[in-house]
Amino acid sequence: MNTSIIPLLIIAGSVFSTASSVWSEDIIPPPPQVARAADVVFIGEQHDNPGHHQLQARWVEALEPRALVFEMLTPLQAEAVTEDNRQDEAALKSALAWETSGWPDFAMYYPVFEAAPLARIYGAGVPRDEVRNLMTAPLGAAFGAEDAIRFGIDKALSEVEQMQREQIQRIAHCDALPEEILPTMVSIQRLRDAVLARASSKALSQTGGPVVVITGNGHARTDWGAPFLLAFSDPDIEIFSLGQGEAETDPDGVFDTIVDGPSVDRGNPCDAFN
Repeated sequence: MNTSIIPLLIIAGSVFSTASSVWSEDIIPPPPQVARAADVVFIGEQHDNPGHHQLQARWVEALEPRALVFEMLTPLQAEAVTEDNRQDEAALKSALAWETSGWPDFAMYYPVFEAAPLARIYGAGVPRDEVRNLMTAPLGAAFGAEDAIRFGIDKALSEVEQMQREQIQRIAHCDALPEEILPTMVSIQRLRDAVLARASSKALSQTGGPVVVITGNGHARTDWGAPFLLAFSDPDIEIFSLGQGEAETDPDGVFDTIVDGPSVDRGNPCDAFN
């Protein structure tokens, strides 16, 4: 699969400063035709990057999906979205109990809801108790044996891929995790990928599509993330995946298109582990 890169970082003419974490509204690239023709579009993000959410909202508005699937919402939270509360940011935030969710500022996500006011909302977040099950249960059992086969997570990863994924977890957690917990962290990510793929398939089946999936870059990668599992389950589905980078740093993995956008000053994220 060929990956195209849409450059966002435009220095000449000062379209935006590298110190900025948001877009100049007039230069957000529109979705390409291949995305407009897809049944399911995954739009990746760095969760705390306001610019990434700006682009998501713009693309959602352009794509006019019949369904929106959010990694950030559990199915129970998605059921709390109503025609009335989705028109009011404070009301929707309260209905979703966003303050206790652990996700970044809801103000960054609300424009995505606004951009598709008629889209059906699906939650693909894994509840905490199901995540905890992976400490004692195999991945297939946690997800459901039949669905595990359907989405291709019933078998162990190759040794090489397992090592690659464990290294990603090791780096993401600043070498602070005990080595023995890394395989479980990989299983958790695989579970989240599979739940996203299953929710996307359900949304497409129930609404006819198009479907837009809002998720982190790591879950949107086509080489082993949710798009990969969705394609394994339903080979005839047309899938498009966008990864969003920051200031000329691409996200890990393979995507149909990568957008290089504004960055966020996070300081040293490893300070949290010290």
